[in-house]
Amino acid sequence: MLVGLSDQLSRIMESVFEAYLGPDSVLASAVGQAVGGGESEDIPRRNTDVWVLGKRYNAIQELELIRRDIQSRLWCTYRCGFAPLGEVQLTTDKGWGCMLRCGQMVLAQALIDLHLGRDWFWTPECRDATYLKIVNRFEDVKNSCYSIHQIALMGESQNKAVGEWLGPNTVAQILKKLVRFDDWCSLAVHVAMDSTVVLDDIYSLCREGDSWKPLLLVIPLRLGITDINPMYVPALKRCLELDSSCGMIGGRPNQALYFLGYVDDEVLYLDPHTTQRTGTVGQKTGVGEQEYDETYHQKHAARLNFSAMDPSLAVCFLCKTSDSFESLLTKFRQEVLGLCSPALFEISQTRAVDWDTAEDIEWPTMPDIDWPAGTSDSDSFAFVEESGDAGSSKNPSERTAV
Repeated sequence: MLVGLSDQLSRIMESVFEAYLGPDSVLASAVGQAVGGGESEDIPRRNTDVWVLGKRYNAIQELELIRRDIQSRLWCTYRCGFAPLGEVQLTTDKGWGCMLRCGQMVLAQALIDLHLGRDWFWTPECRDATYLKIVNRFEDVKNSCYSIHQIALMGESQNKAVGEWLGPNTVAQILKKLVRFDDWCSLAVHVAMDSTVVLDDIYSLCREGDSWKPLLLVIPLRLGITDINPMYVPALKRCLELDSSCGMIGGRPNQALYFLGYVDDEVLYLDPHTTQRTGTVGQKTGVGEQEYDETYHQKHAARLNFSAMDPSLAVCFLCKTSDSFESLLTKFRQEVLGLCSPALFEISQTRAVDWDTAEDIEWPTMPDIDWPAGTSDSDSFAFVEESGDAGSSKNPSERTAV
């Protein structure tokens, strides 16, 4: 019991520190506005190329188009006020859920690209049925396939306690399991272990007779000990230039970030370290739902020098068809793997006999979630049989910077 109280006090102290002194704190925001006059410096004001998920833009001539593209990605952040989670009854993932949120962002990008197309742009007025199906899946409520509850509780199967920080590989393995419970997404997730893409594993996963199941390929990498080795940067840049790119799950030391492009020697990212109220987008029929939908979109990306990235990351790609996968393999061999030695990763036809991969783990059925007693909802939960409501925000557009 004392240990549990100590852990909770530690989280509180970390939250206080982050709220006042963290990179997204009120203090940092005030300093940024004082120095920059309130103008965002998301994209440098010079004549240079900007890459966003396989698309090339000009930093000066296409600035607003760049921002529209970034704003159309799903921005998943810390949330507070959701249904109590785990034995410690957590109602926020602030301080521990940033990598889980980055996993949500890369999966959301795969679903948007697959079902809406890479050229689709979001607007505040958007009520597209397909878009709403996607965003609803990431809400932290009981009928959401990829809520923080589903990800955190499935993480217990990887011996990760609820509230424990996860790495890119663990998050990818969890998403791989969760998509199997979502027939609508029509997506298979393959996690390439030991920095090796095994073709036989992917073909057995995605080939269904003459058809192909769309693939989200996640390749976890370790590109250094404490710092990223600069020789890998050209290959990482090239990965972000490929039209099948879904970005990278990574971060800087002790802080997870979703990388979705780059400009010169800086990587562009969306930062999950902003705490927002839990709520629902629903069908965007009311003002509250419309405002809540806006909390999933961020117009301005932030920048980080490649040298400041944590060496542990995962590069992600979407292959909608068999031809697109074969094309991606060709680009890997001709345009990526030769840019550094040793190569960023390897491609192998078969799996080594002595590999111990996640395929050998006996995964459980979907975890049960203890939703608050005394509440009800007419909608059935997607994965478990209990009923209950995760609650909704009284002021869905309220945001608290941390």
